Amino acid sequence: MHSAYLERHDSPENMHRFYKLTVSPGIFGDWSLVREWGRIGSPGTLRKEWHSSPEEARLSGFKIQTAKQKKGYQVLSSFEDR
Repeated sequence: MHSAYLERHDSPENMHRFYKLTVSPGIFGDWSLVREWGRIGSPGTLRKEWHSSPEEARLSGFKIQTAKQKKGYQVLSSFEDR
């Protein structure tokens, strides 16, 4: 299982957010990219994307990670770290 975790803090705006991406196998030979995001300390919103291979799911997750970094999120753990 591969995952990435990002946070964004903007104290003047009282913004403390997280974004988590996890790639895991499904029960039918498919792979899911689970995205969870929200305010730190609160339950997040979950979305799943289904992919045919783990590489495809990781690539999709890496693209999302890159887009979040452009919006100011800091990577605390990355797909590349594993």
